[in-house]
Parts: sequence; structure tokens; C-alpha cells
Amino acid sequence: MELWQLKQFQGLPLEVKIAKSKLRIREWYEHYDGNVYVSFSGGKDSTVLLHLVRSMYPDVPAVFSDTGLEFPEIRQFVKTVENVVWLRPEMNFRQVIEKHGYPVIGKEQSEWIHRIRIGNPDVMREKYYGIMPDGRTTRFRLSEQWRYMIDAPFKIGAGCCTEMKKKPVKKYAEESGRVPIIGTMACESKLRTQQWLKTGCNAFEAKRPVSTPLSFWLECDIWEYIRRFEVPYSKIYDMGYERTGCAFCMFGAHLDREPTRFQRLQITHPKLWRYCMRDWEAGGLGMRRVLEYIGIPYEAYRLGERYGDKENCSCQAESGGVQSAP
Repeated sequence: MELWQLKQFQGLPLEVKIAKSKLRIREWYEHYDGNVYVSFSGGKDSTVLLHLVRSMYPDVPAVFSDTGLEFPEIRQFVKTVENVVWLRPEMNFRQVIEKHGYPVIGKEQSEWIHRIRIGNPDVMREKYYGIMPDGRTTRFRLSEQWRYMIDAPFKIGAGCCTEMKKKPVKKYAEESGRVPIIGTMACESKLRTQQWLKTGCNAFEAKRPVSTPLSFWLECDIWEYIRRFEVPYSKIYDMGYERTGCAFCMFGAHLDREPTRFQRLQITHPKLWRYCMRDWEAGGLGMRRVLEYIGIPYEAYRLGERYGDKENCSCQAESGGVQSAP
């Protein structure tokens, strides 16, 4: 596939996108004789995907990874959906941090920091200096912007998704014999764009086959579908959140505009905020020092300092409620 084809697909009206997505779903379902499942996070994208799949095949199960890191509104919403398989990881988030380190910046950058810190000279040459074993240069190396993180006084790594989501899902797939349909879209990242260009929506030949029938959709399509078909969704989106993954995830947090995800968390879920900021020794996640080290604002009252309304912002943070439409 070519990039121009993706752009062309993304510009299609919703009716055509729905028809094309249903065709991909049908191809996938029939190829595996119905032994498929929908990867269901409780977020808007997978909610639309599940509605679309079940409009064709009502008995397809949804699989939800209950990591313990979801917003309570997400878990409450998932409980309202029928035929959902709940999976749980073997480790909690504190154990994951102890083993792998904090998930910061992005998966690739944090993984490269972890590998460089191990001290392997080959990894140092490739991921720090960008020189491959054959002498060629590569752009797949640690960004100069984040090289100071090598000396951070805390562990950094990208193992959380593997431990808390991928392992339980892999076990389910192996035991059930089912293959996944997931709600990712190419517009979400360069990596997902490249995946679509390589395999299209249905990766039949991949090492781990996966269907992504919404790949050529845009976020506006998701909301239009929800409104048009009156699809119930988690109320977390009515609280100002655009992304509803793990509540404590720091991947991409440095790109947040204020209020950052953690400033918003203090306003909407003050108990969760206090837990993730509390010192590690006191039973929390110790994320305050991590965010301070990177320079990510995490206290809601500082919004008031910036915009000259400290008193009101402080009161909002204590009362715990700011809502806005999606």
C-alpha cells in the first residue's frame, strides 16, 4: 500500500468507511471460521469497533485487560457490556516498575535508555551513537533530547505493556485459539501508519495475525459514528479526557498541553493522583520525582499560578470536578 492510498481512504465519507471496514471484518471472520475476538479497552475506538463487529456477528466475544490502571469510569462502563472476557496480569504496577522501570517518553526511547544502561558496547554503539554493526548509520537511536535520562536516579523501561496487557492476551489467544480484531488507527502514530502501509487492515501473514479494520478512520469518524448510531460510551470522555489508556502512563506526557494528564487527574480523581505522586517508600508510585526530573507539570494549582487564578484552581482541585464535552 502507498501513503497516498491511506490519505485517500481517510478522506472517504463515513458511510463508505463503514462498508469497507465491514468487508475487512467479514474477510477476517470467515478466514478464521469465526474464531476471533475484539480487543476491548472500554475506550471510544474499541467501543465503536465492538458495535460494528457485533452488528454483523453478535456472538463475538470482547476481551478486556483489567490491569488495575484503568480509570474507574472505564471499568464501570465495561461492566455494562455483555460477553466480555476479563483478563488480569500476574504482576501489579508497582511490581512492574520494580522489574522494568517507569514508562516515560515513548516505548522506543525508554527501551533504548534501558538497554544502554545495561552496558552492552554493541547496544551503546547502535542506540547511542547510531552506528550499526556493519558500519552504516541509523536514525533509530536515542534522541539527543533524552540522553540526560541515562543518568536519571530511577529505573526506566518499556516493559509495562508487555507484562500487563500483552502477556495475558497472548495466553488467552493461545488457550482459546482465537485471533484478534483491534481498534487502532493509522492516524495515531507513525508506527501504526507504517504497519498499515505494510499489511493493510488484515495482517494474515504476520507472525501474530491481527485485524485493524478501523485503520483508515479518523477520530472525527469515531465520534460521528457514536452520535449517528447512539452508541453508549464511557463518561470519562465527558470529563475532558481525550485518551483513556492507563491512568498512570507517562508515555507522551511531555507532549501534553496544560492541563496535562496529571493536572487533570488531580482535578477529576484526586485519590488516584495522590497515590501515584506519593513517595515509593510510603506505598505510592513515586511519580512526582519522575515528572519533576523530566519537567512535566503535574499539580493543578500551578495552572492558577500561570493564569492568575490560583485560588479558583486550587479549589477545583480539592472539590474534584471539572467537566467538559468531548
